Amino acid sequence: MAWRKETIQLENGASVDAQVPEIISASRSTDIPAFYADWFFHRMKIGYSAWINPFNGVKSYVSYKNTRFIVFWSKNPKPLLKHLEYLKERNINCYIQFTLNDYVAEGLEKGVPSLEERIETFKSLVDRLGKGRVIWRFDPLILTDKISIDDLLRKIVNIANQLVGYTEKLVFSFADIASYKKVKSNLEKNNVNYIEWTEPMMNEFAQKLSDLNKKWNFQLATCGEKLDIDKYGIKHNRCIDDDLMIRFAYQDKKLMDFLGVEVHEIINDLFGTASVPSDAIMLNAHQYAIKNKNNKDKGQRPACGCMVSKDIGEYNTCPHLCEYCYANSSKETAVKNWKQHKQNEFGETIKGE
Repeated sequence: MAWRKETIQLENGASVDAQVPEIISASRSTDIPAFYADWFFHRMKIGYSAWINPFNGVKSYVSYKNTRFIVFWSKNPKPLLKHLEYLKERNINCYIQFTLNDYVAEGLEKGVPSLEERIETFKSLVDRLGKGRVIWRFDPLILTDKISIDDLLRKIVNIANQLVGYTEKLVFSFADIASYKKVKSNLEKNNVNYIEWTEPMMNEFAQKLSDLNKKWNFQLATCGEKLDIDKYGIKHNRCIDDDLMIRFAYQDKKLMDFLGVEVHEIINDLFGTASVPSDAIMLNAHQYAIKNKNNKDKGQRPACGCMVSKDIGEYNTCPHLCEYCYANSSKETAVKNWKQHKQNEFGETIKGE
């Protein structure tokens, strides 16, 4: 999507054109909450940040003047806790895609805190933001010579039992190693003997997870998967989801206007029966919303259901150093860029440039 542009003034006094998005994604490309939260909120207060296009190296600017909603992505969003009050002051809503995996024994995520600490962070964020605003992701699901389908399910059961009452949804995806050459190379270099998922394996996992879910009653959804496993009650997810934004921020008229949403009062007829359109999004006992606009991001892959947003992260900047990472070309590059950031922590870009 081509976001509207405005001329802004930089800290050095220069004037440049900047994109002015309503929806921010922070970020699919790196873990901003874990490592760059202070940078991000500083840049929000300054009013803008810069972003380097990974394909052509061109520097562009993003203004936060019109920001109404932020979707955070993280494996350790604990640093967000101290910044949530600022979002409230700015009347900016958010929710968090919290990737909470358990690959501790296998050492696939050496840079994340302990599982116990991450579960406590999840609960603390729900206590602050409310249930539904912190979404559990076990993503990706990786099969190796040491991790079977049943092993993955046992890991999920352990976490799920501790998140009952704190999450409404579990989102997952099947690791597609063959599609990412650098991931394949990195895993092989680090002696991780991965196993590619087959369709029968995916169906086996889905059926078993669906049976287990009778205990938790979570919404189950896949991220970016072509396979249709709706017969197991598993939907295709929209990770950047305008329906969720409507649910949490329907009182924000500017955001609703951007999303093409009308909010209506529920009116009962003479017999006391409420008449609500079949495509309505129920907000509360007295109101519903109608969405008159298709907000899907056409720039994403076909299996992705996300709506339009502006991602402000950069690849090769995440020092979690997960063995299966698709966002870093190498661990060495990520560490180098992290060290560069630390030399200028509040620069225009994540890397301090």
